[in-house]
Amino acid sequence: MNSSSLNNVEAAAPTLLLPDAFGNLSEYALSDPQNWTRPRAPLTARKTYAAAHVTPHVHADNTPGAPAILDWDATLGFRHELWSYGLGVADAMDTAQRGMGLDWTATKELIRRSASEAGAILRTGNPALAGLTVRDLIACGAGTDQLDPSGIEPGPAGLDAVLTAYREQLAVVQDSGAKVIVMASRALARAARGPEDYHSVYSTLLAEADQPVILHWLGTMFDPALSGYWGSNDVDAATDTFLALIKDNVAKVDGVKVSLLDASHEIRLRTQLPEGVRLYTGDDFNYPELIDGDGANYSDALLGIFAAIYPAASTALQAYDAGNRTEGRRILDSTRELGKHIFSAPTYYYKTGVAFMAWLNGRQPGFQLAGGLHSGRSLTHLVRTFKLADRAGLLLDPEQAAFRMRALLAVGGAA
Repeated sequence: MNSSSLNNVEAAAPTLLLPDAFGNLSEYALSDPQNWTRPRAPLTARKTYAAAHVTPHVHADNTPGAPAILDWDATLGFRHELWSYGLGVADAMDTAQRGMGLDWTATKELIRRSASEAGAILRTGNPALAGLTVRDLIACGAGTDQLDPSGIEPGPAGLDAVLTAYREQLAVVQDSGAKVIVMASRALARAARGPEDYHSVYSTLLAEADQPVILHWLGTMFDPALSGYWGSNDVDAATDTFLALIKDNVAKVDGVKVSLLDASHEIRLRTQLPEGVRLYTGDDFNYPELIDGDGANYSDALLGIFAAIYPAASTALQAYDAGNRTEGRRILDSTRELGKHIFSAPTYYYKTGVAFMAWLNGRQPGFQLAGGLHSGRSLTHLVRTFKLADRAGLLLDPEQAAFRMRALLAVGGAA
């Protein structure tokens, strides 16, 4: 074989045999990754946070209900990777398995460590982070998951317990220096007797917050226990309660994150928000058009899918900063099919896809989630995730990704 032929062999794309839904194998050749770029200045066209997951230690007792033992090097290293692309990090939220494998003890440590890392990276002088603050780099969820919702009764006693739990978590986030995201509460969904109870609890918290917070409205497709949030299962009635709360406390609301996967509702809500209150889209299906906007209005972003597509998301936002809206939208659109697949029903297992992408790209040593939640998707689902990630140019080291995928198929009996 001459040297030219050898070079051609060495340059060939890695291939592997992938099964379809019926177990039939066919050869698949990986594409080259896209030429994603890290920013050289802060991203300004949109305010964005990527909602990051956590990585359990490979030797931990990773069974459902066991205390979460995290691999801090991998968990914090992933946050550094997101920051290197100019994105803020939303931490200690549902992406990080709040109420789904991550207990409050581990959550407190995660908040403190992540905020400390954010402060440290600001001191490195990275030009992509120039002029930013810890609150720009890290926003953390404050909820009530130290409570057992099944023990909460409707009425004053339940509401007092919810408020006490919120206060404890609010203090932890504020003390860390991170921006507060007030998360939806399963316990409040049980304790509240109507819209007025939501308004009372949230108004009390907002009055006590030391800086403006992000309010999070999480839909039942992400957490069925939140049915009837804001006092009604009717979305329009719930929206009226939500807007009344914001307008009554506008000085303490930085923005709202809405995760209902309903683009038309988000656009309507966006036009009704008081001036200065941001709409951080949480719509992992329709984020391209919501971020792009209509020329006059747009959504900022606080998205779980950004943790899977962060190189593309950053490059798209850099295009928006450069005034190239068409290119920014094109890049976001190129990731849409992957996002819809990762967040397909049952949507609360989307974390499996985020961790799978991180593992394929070498950001964690094993394909694991706390509490064994990585088992929430089928091998067929993961094969499609692999293909869609490749087509979007998001398998950053194709050789490594192919090696790891072959290993997963072998363990799963599909090789």
